[in-house]
Formats: sequence, structure tokens, C-alpha cells
Amino acid sequence: MHSPHLLGILGGLGPMASAYFYEMITAHTKVERDQDHIDIILSSRATTPDRTDFIMGRSAESPLPAMIEDAQALERFGARAIVIPCNTAHYFIDQVRASVTVPVPSIIKETAHFVRLIGKKKVGILATEGTVASNAYQSALKDEDVEWVVPGTETQTTLMQIIYDYVKRGISVPPAMLYGATRPLTDTGCDCLILGCTELSVAAKECCGDPLFVDSLEVLAYRAITMCGRETTGFSPMFAKMDPLIQD
Repeated sequence: MHSPHLLGILGGLGPMASAYFYEMITAHTKVERDQDHIDIILSSRATTPDRTDFIMGRSAESPLPAMIEDAQALERFGARAIVIPCNTAHYFIDQVRASVTVPVPSIIKETAHFVRLIGKKKVGILATEGTVASNAYQSALKDEDVEWVVPGTETQTTLMQIIYDYVKRGISVPPAMLYGATRPLTDTGCDCLILGCTELSVAAKECCGDPLFVDSLEVLAYRAITMCGRETTGFSPMFAKMDPLIQD
């Protein structure tokens, strides 16, 4: 009999990324029938205030109250673990964790840990300006003894256009646009680029399989499945190197 874990997804940050994350978990759980899948409850409060705008001081409306309310609702419903498929929301993870009694893994620390385990030496951080400004990835990669590079102004502007003007509006992103934005980072010698925004994970769908990218959403999906005691399928064998859940 499978573990009866119920997984809570604190989503809506944004909705397209949450839907892709649910699809990813479903596709990568090894099953033989419907009943073998993980029981999941997805909270997708699309009206949650923008994380980057708050972090950058462009808005006084914090997303934290909505995030805490949704996390607590997921726990009351019976969630045994909660995942947040949004890198920028990591800024609030300590307060969200303090509001519930179940594990809440960090998409950023899990991804930084995975990057070190697969032997990457110099990593480009592709993320929202809010995530970059928060230094979350920089700090996590430093803890893992991995060198990092953040985008210059022009690259960051293009990434924000991809996130806000394309993915959040439901418009497909031409792969050439993503690769064009990342070229300045690979030109500095980066051997890996972290898709550190889940909208960028959506944008890079058509580039899946490119070893240049490490997809933070894929890392979180692997962690979610294994936390629920299920066997994975379709992931790179490198994921087998992952250590137990990081909770600091």
C-alpha cells in the first residue's frame, strides 16, 4: 500500500507555473493506475499580491498574509507537506514555515544543493529582479561553495519581459528569445543556468533536455514526489544524488 500522504501546493504564484508543476508531478510519478498517483490539493490564489513588486518597494501590499492563510488552510485540509512553486516567494518562507507544523521545502536551497551535487562550478541565476535583489540564490549557492553570476541590466530586462509580458499573459516564448537573453551569462563561462523563476520553467518547456539549464521547478517536483514516499520516473539519473530534505 502506498503512503497516504496528502501534498499541498501553495500555488497561484503564478497560475501557469502552478498548473505546469501539477502536470510535472503527475508525469513523473511512477504509477500503473489513477489510484497510484499522489493525493494533491492545489490552492491557486491568483489574486495574491505580486512578490517582486513588494520586494522591490513598488507596492506596499504584502503577499505574506494570503500565503500564510493558504498554507494554514492546506494544513487544515490534511496536507502532510506543503510546496511553493515560486522562487520569489522564498523571501517569505520563514514566516510561512512558522505558521504551519508540516515541512515546507525551499525551492531555492534544494536547487542550489542539486547544482553542487551534479558538479557545476559556475552558475548563472535566471530569476525575477525580486529574487536577485533578495540574494536568496546567491546565499544558497555560496553555502554550497558554487560560484554564481547574476544577469546584467539588459539581460534582466529581457528576463522580466519573458516572465511578465509573455508567460503571465499566456503567450508562448520563442526559444531564441530565451537563449539570446542567456548568452551574456554563458559568455562569462557559466556551465549551468538555473531557471530560478517558475515562469521561466514554463518558457523553457521547448528547451527541455538541454543540459545547460537546471530547472528549479523540476527539482521541487522531484522533492515533492519523494517526500510523499513515491517512486519517480522520467527524471535524469542525477536526481538520485539528492540528499534528504533541506529544512534550514
